[in-house]
Amino acid sequence: MARITIIGAGIAGLWQAFRLAGEGHAVRVFEQSATPFEAAASRLAGAMLAPFCEGEAAEPWITGLGRLSLPLWREAFPQTVANGSLVVALPRDLSELWRFANMTSGHRRISADEIEALEPALTGRFGQGLYYAEEGHLEPALALDALLQRLRASGVELKFSAPCDPSQVEADWVIDCRGMAARADLPALRPVRGEMLIIETSEIAFSRPVRLLHPRFPLYIVPWSGNRFMIGATLVESADTGPVTLRSALDLLGTAYALNPAFGEARLVRFAADLRPSFPDNAPRIILNGRHIYVNGLYRHGFLLAPVLAELVARYIKDGTIRQDVFVENYGEWRAAGDARAHAR
Repeated sequence: MARITIIGAGIAGLWQAFRLAGEGHAVRVFEQSATPFEAAASRLAGAMLAPFCEGEAAEPWITGLGRLSLPLWREAFPQTVANGSLVVALPRDLSELWRFANMTSGHRRISADEIEALEPALTGRFGQGLYYAEEGHLEPALALDALLQRLRASGVELKFSAPCDPSQVEADWVIDCRGMAARADLPALRPVRGEMLIIETSEIAFSRPVRLLHPRFPLYIVPWSGNRFMIGATLVESADTGPVTLRSALDLLGTAYALNPAFGEARLVRFAADLRPSFPDNAPRIILNGRHIYVNGLYRHGFLLAPVLAELVARYIKDGTIRQDVFVENYGEWRAAGDARAHAR
């Protein structure tokens, strides 16, 4: 049994703690914020478990890892919804639908009647769509809290209001899941700003996430409990942590209205923005620096990939197994390359 310290209690850190505690290790978690998830980018996630849809802009191995995460989520969080994903486009943007279909797998093309059967609220709105039956989604706040309660019940030591210097930790292993807070150690890390909106209405019901494709970027709407819907999310190359911009608000609101004008009567519950930690290729990495392991760069794949990244770290600690497409074995070279990119910007 190893003594393992995890720094950061967002979705990546919680899954690392959950998996490693399940292996029988003595795990403690340090989080700098006083309130759970107060500073975690994962609190604003869409939490779509959509490995096939993400294949539109990600490497095939990310789709493969994402598929491995789906059963892990269902086992750890029974409230995981497995109703698939629906992708649609307005008539003027049908070319985007076919482009999306060509760049992804795991879908079937469906007609207006099939769209209506899946989502009656979209009756008469779209003539064609793509249905990804194997995908799912969950509500971030509920899933994060469930993991936290599981950790408490299993005896994991949780320390909040506890900033932690990794170099000062006494442990057999340190798992660093600080996201953007680790940028000084990982100069290749960059922020990608994401903005989202939560609305509330009892007039419309969805059973699954719906993506509306657009030539600039796809936006999506995810059903939550309490007649709420999360609409997101923009992708802006910016380190700005300020409020949602007017342009982004219009894009997000326009998505809901284009899906069904009845959303025009919905209540605006919340606008929010945060920064996603991303590496240059938008793919996550497990970076080895002796017994200090960084798990970072989850970009917009945090909920999708956190479970399987925890599996990979647990396997590495157990027997040294690595996946070449995910692990970085030479931290010094990795950091030097990141420094060079940072100076070139």
